[in-house]
Amino acid sequence: MREGAVAKAMLSVFDHGAPPPCPAPFNLAAFVLRHAGDLPDKVALSILRPAASDDWTYGALEQAVRGTGTGLLQAGLKPGQIVLMRLGNTVEFPIAYLGAIAAGLVPVPTSSQLTAPETAKMIAELDPAAILRDPAVACADHPLQIDLDALDAMRSLPPCDWAMGDPDRMAYVIYTSGTSGKPRAVAHAHRAIWARQMMIDGWYGLKPDDRLCHAGAFNWTYTLGTGLMDPWAIGATALIPEPGTDITNLPHRLRHHRATIFAAAPGVYRKFLQDHPNLHLPDLRHGLCAGEKLSTHLHEQWSAATGTELHEAYGMSECSTFISSSPSKPARSEALGQPQPGRRVAILGPDGAPVVQGDEGTIAVHRDDPGLMLGYLNAPDEFAARMQGDWFLTGDQGAMTVDGQIFYLGRDDDMMNAGGYRVSPVEVESALATHPGITQAGAAEVEIKRDTRVIVAFYTGPAELDAAELQAYVGDRLARYKQPRAFVHLDAMPIGGNGKLLRRALPAYFKSES
Repeated sequence: MREGAVAKAMLSVFDHGAPPPCPAPFNLAAFVLRHAGDLPDKVALSILRPAASDDWTYGALEQAVRGTGTGLLQAGLKPGQIVLMRLGNTVEFPIAYLGAIAAGLVPVPTSSQLTAPETAKMIAELDPAAILRDPAVACADHPLQIDLDALDAMRSLPPCDWAMGDPDRMAYVIYTSGTSGKPRAVAHAHRAIWARQMMIDGWYGLKPDDRLCHAGAFNWTYTLGTGLMDPWAIGATALIPEPGTDITNLPHRLRHHRATIFAAAPGVYRKFLQDHPNLHLPDLRHGLCAGEKLSTHLHEQWSAATGTELHEAYGMSECSTFISSSPSKPARSEALGQPQPGRRVAILGPDGAPVVQGDEGTIAVHRDDPGLMLGYLNAPDEFAARMQGDWFLTGDQGAMTVDGQIFYLGRDDDMMNAGGYRVSPVEVESALATHPGITQAGAAEVEIKRDTRVIVAFYTGPAELDAAELQAYVGDRLARYKQPRAFVHLDAMPIGGNGKLLRRALPAYFKSES
């Protein structure tokens, strides 16, 4: 082997070739429901109840989606316009989402937990043409709000034509919190769904005859992708527990409804094992895990209780999941897995060049990955700042072995993780800073017991404040998943030599009551 080839092989670069190009013209929703014509009577979705289910066939689902597309156009909306989604944990969420995309609109799915002030900032930034609205979900004022009754009535309308076009045009927008504390609008192209095919074998081990159950709500993007769109795109059946289902009842429903694959955040698996140390799930082949780092202890507990594996994945709002273990390629102990076939991933040093295999650096994905975002709306400079040559920097640290396995070594910022949602400490601190009894606030993720981490707020002020009063205060300003679960009064904040708050020192000041 030539000397140059040897040197290249020693660098932390995984590049086995790009995936096939996305076909054109293309429409994300049309691709998701591409099997509806051949499988009109097959069950696409079962909403799981204790002993029965509410079933949607592929034919009925396609009719509802394309009818909704027609209704949205009849409401005066035009292709390319943005619609903000303020819908709850119901089947209306995925139908409205795909219906908007089918008609060429750009939906913005958001958490139903957001407060009205939080949505007001989004409306100001997005200037949406309409809001798809469940009246029970908080939202700031907007002149055109389309409610649930109107959306339900649209399902029976004549089907809209698929709005075909350039696969690189904008299809949808999702919000994420950046390190600055300001949520960023991440614009994704129609080709994003094409990229997710690399996850079918590279993570899921998914087959058309599978029954994949996702524990999340309809209006969570993890559920929307892994739990619904990906199974539908290959003609499988998606299983979603009915809203309000107690996690402790899920094992029974998995067994009763013959789930073959189960997907959830680590917290759900943790709760399962607390209440059910032994799980009899005869149809289950394996579980899927994402949203936060899976601990080795939890993984081992699950395998011992069920006799099945858990396959972990790593991704972000800016790029679909691209590193994972899978049934065909299990991860080494403690490793995330490896880049999926078709992905190009590197571990970069401070100079932007790939580090030697085994060395720590920043996990980066190639700019040509079809799952990578188009950019941040109204913030092109932020996207440019995340690029190092041909690589998009994730902001997370990792190391790559000689066979491409990647070990996760933590974040290079102070982002927190609340049940699978990334939360900026700056956003939490800003909400607390307006309280008259607080002089300075800090927020950090704290492990309160083994495998259980929560957001904790630390603050200084003349006196310790009532925790219930503080909880109510942030409850009016932050979505539930962003709210601290505990509040700690300090005489002084840990400050570094540059005068900045040392957030990573904060967890040491937390004293668990357990």
